[in-house]
Amino acid sequence: MAAPLRLMAVLAHPDDESLGFGGTLAKYAAEGVETYLVTATRGEAGRFRGFREPPEHPGADALARIREGELREAAKTLGIRELALLDYKDQLLDRAEPREAIGKIVAHMRRWRPQVVMTFDPEGGYGHPDHIAICQFTCAAAAASSDAGFRLGGEAAALAPHAISKLYYIAWPASAMGAYEEAFRKLTSMVDGVERESKSWPDWAVTTVLDTRSVWDTVWKAVSCHQSQITAYEKLAHLSPKNHEALWGWQSFYRVFSTVNGGRKRETDLFEGLRG
Repeated sequence: MAAPLRLMAVLAHPDDESLGFGGTLAKYAAEGVETYLVTATRGEAGRFRGFREPPEHPGADALARIREGELREAAKTLGIRELALLDYKDQLLDRAEPREAIGKIVAHMRRWRPQVVMTFDPEGGYGHPDHIAICQFTCAAAAASSDAGFRLGGEAAALAPHAISKLYYIAWPASAMGAYEEAFRKLTSMVDGVERESKSWPDWAVTTVLDTRSVWDTVWKAVSCHQSQITAYEKLAHLSPKNHEALWGWQSFYRVFSTVNGGRKRETDLFEGLRG
């Protein structure tokens, strides 16, 4: 009997799963694929309903608890089978000890045994250091997971090596990035005194486009779970169903590697080459 299809997302913050990858997670969960999520931080360095300082802001520890609760509700809404938190500090993920962070991700790969893994692209969407770090850690973990010489400690030591079949970066083309920024705001990240901006993928580099129109309403429900961040999403509450469908109805990816298929023909399924 063939193993069930399994999809694993490895992301940085609460709400990444909904805003960035929600259509894909909801689509495959609805189709019966086992979906799993690793989130590296609890997002405690963020704003609370637009505020950065007390008394309106509850403080980092309280916000971490709030955002974890929102993440769990969103994951449930998207149909995610299991969620794991890595317990790293928000905005400091790129300072995590690499071997430790990679090992934590490897442990989940070996435990859940997904065929397909997805994460951020190497530029982190708009240069966000946490997004870039989780991309680097995930790529390293994809290689280390299959290496019997990469040993884990504790209970994870007993987990057998596991080779994933496909790894993907999310890849926003100009059309998707434009719609996203029109609905929210221009995506930027200030790092070391330099403002980093979003950069779209050229259409020719996108290897995979998923039709997620059937689950756009599920994605919006998941986004709405993140009430502590609602000021960032307030424009969305006034979008028409047609515009919501346009925003959440397609997801694009770059196939980093595949052991089961290849070529220039654009995929419409992350599991192409694995079904049947």
